[in-house]
Amino acid sequence: MTRFVCPYPLRAFIKDEKGATMVEYAMVMPLFLLLAFGILDFGRLGFSYVMAQKATERAVREAVVRTPVCAGLPDANSRGALTEDTIGMRYGTSCQSDPQLCADPGTFSCTAASGGSTGSEIFTQIQALLPTNATPENLSFSYAFDSNLGFLGGPYTPVVTVELQDLEFEFVTPIGALAALLNTESADGLGQSFGFPAMSTTLPGEVLLDGGST
Repeated sequence: MTRFVCPYPLRAFIKDEKGATMVEYAMVMPLFLLLAFGILDFGRLGFSYVMAQKATERAVREAVVRTPVCAGLPDANSRGALTEDTIGMRYGTSCQSDPQLCADPGTFSCTAASGGSTGSEIFTQIQALLPTNATPENLSFSYAFDSNLGFLGGPYTPVVTVELQDLEFEFVTPIGALAALLNTESADGLGQSFGFPAMSTTLPGEVLLDGGST
């Protein structure tokens, strides 16, 4: 029987471990990049959320002391339904004295895009705090009647709500491609844009001005 003798060059090649580090590097690098990009993008998401919440708080504070962003709001609290309890109440009586004393004109809603100069000015003030793809259409305002505010015949002081909605969060890193490269089961959808969490802030209205903020 002829004994096979491995040629020296082949034996040297089999025992050579010089490329082992490169193989290990190639295996570990996608995982490292996935973690690094994940920290980067989800860190951006957390930061954007906090800044956007601060933006809505600033916007509602501006809205409660400015000319109403939405059109159609009454200037004063008019008398509501006449009942045995309210018929003798005079102008100047607090609206909270009776739920039917002051008329409820309904809720008025609009976006910064349709809110005239006031809406544009408020959006401009907070734009730096919002995600880069935010537009005036994403910032909405609503004015709702509250019987605990104001008095009959006095300035209409609604509850003002500012909401940030219908935004998409966009990843800036190829995190989805890396997850797919690693055959991650949850790779589907990872790295694609998704709905940014909606948020809102509400404050009771103050005397609404005809001009700039105070």
